Amino acid sequence: MKSTEIKQNRLYDEFAHLWTLVSNPADYAEEAANCRRVLRDKLGEGRHEILELGVGGGNNLSHLTADFKATAVDISEKMLANSRKLNPEVEHFVGDMRTVRLGRTFKAVLIQDAINYMQTEDDLRAAFATAREHLRPGGVLVTSPDYFLETFEDGVVRHRKQSEEKIELTYIEYDYDLDLADSKFEAIAFYLIREKGQLRVELDRHVLGLFALKTWLELMEEAGFVVEKYDCDVSDVRRQSFLLVGVKK
Repeated sequence: MKSTEIKQNRLYDEFAHLWTLVSNPADYAEEAANCRRVLRDKLGEGRHEILELGVGGGNNLSHLTADFKATAVDISEKMLANSRKLNPEVEHFVGDMRTVRLGRTFKAVLIQDAINYMQTEDDLRAAFATAREHLRPGGVLVTSPDYFLETFEDGVVRHRKQSEEKIELTYIEYDYDLDLADSKFEAIAFYLIREKGQLRVELDRHVLGLFALKTWLELMEEAGFVVEKYDCDVSDVRRQSFLLVGVKK
C-alpha cells in the first residue's frame, strides 16, 4: 500500500476521541517543566499571559495553567474539545497557526510539537510571524520540533497500549523519510481498536517538516527574534535536548 493512499491526520478528526489513549497528560510533565523554567527565567515571577499555538488536546498546557493565564489555539475543533475538558479555565480558539490573528498580545507564545506540521520554510515563516504578532515587546517564543534534519532517525517505531472504560487501543507509529532532498518526513500510524468484542485496524498518515537547525535559527532571526538554544533535560529520545527560545526585538 502506498502512503498516498492513506488519509491524512485522522487522529485530529474522526479519531480525536481516541486522543487520551494515544497521548497521556502525564507524558508531558517533563516537557512542560522545561517550558516553565524558560518562562520563569525570561519573564520572572507572576501569572503571565501566555498563548499556545497548536495546543492539540492540551496535555502540555495542563501542566502550566496553575502558574500562567493561558489562551489556546488549534486548527482542529475536535482536538480543542479534548483540551477544553482538560483545561476548562483556558480560553480556546479555532485557528491555523500560520494565519490566525486574535487581536491581542501576550508575554509568551508556545509552539510545541504542533510545529512539526510546518512542511515548508514559508510555513515556518508564517508561524513565526503569527507568534511575533501576538507578543508584546520583549515577549518570548518557545518552540522545538521533534526532529532537526541532523537528528532524524529513519525507520523508528514507537508503540503504546492503553485502555479506557470499554475500549482498548494499541497505537503503533513508524517514522520514515524516502526523500532526503525535500523538507518533509512521514509518520504512519496504526490504530488497533478493540471495542464491543471486535478488533479493527485503521491507518493514518502524518506529513511533517524536517529542517536543519541552521534553518530554524535563521528563520526565527529573520522573523525578528533574538534566538538562543536553551538546554533542558529530556528522557524522551524523540525530544531535543534544548528548546529554541526567541525574544522579540
